[in-house]
Amino acid sequence: MPQERAGAATFLGNPLTVIGPELKPGNKAPDFTVLANDLSPVTLAKTAGKVRLISVVPSLDTPVCDAQTRRFNQEAASLGDKVAILTISMDLPFAQKRWCGAAGVERVQTLSDHREASFGLAYGTLIKELRLECRAIFVVDSNDTLRHVEYVKEISTHPNYEAALAAAKGAISARA
Repeated sequence: MPQERAGAATFLGNPLTVIGPELKPGNKAPDFTVLANDLSPVTLAKTAGKVRLISVVPSLDTPVCDAQTRRFNQEAASLGDKVAILTISMDLPFAQKRWCGAAGVERVQTLSDHREASFGLAYGTLIKELRLECRAIFVVDSNDTLRHVEYVKEISTHPNYEAALAAAKGAISARA
């Protein structure tokens, strides 16, 4: 039975239960299976050898999630091709594809966890009451070790973009 963390997240101040472990920097990044916009399965191994910046959002169709995904899309150019930026939500792949087209987001790969909640259960981001992901950022180095972990307590607030970007750049430098 997966671990439940009562009150690990809030929405507009109301406590929510998050299912799954609370990961820490230094932990091995758990594997997962999510769906790409074309419905093909994507696992952690699909981006092996790269630094991964994983941005987790409740839904692309909300203002903070929209801004978060656009921000990482904009920052992608400065990170280069050594970093894969993944945005994971419970949105359906079709909705993610539509949103990316409308938003002009081309450097971030949107992935859907709606089918099995594989990512949410493995990374401790699945909100029990809503069956949505809580807001979180993970930076995984090319050796599949977590270099940065941020679970955003209040899901209607922004993550620390600068800390995540610094961790991704640090993981690139460590790899070189």
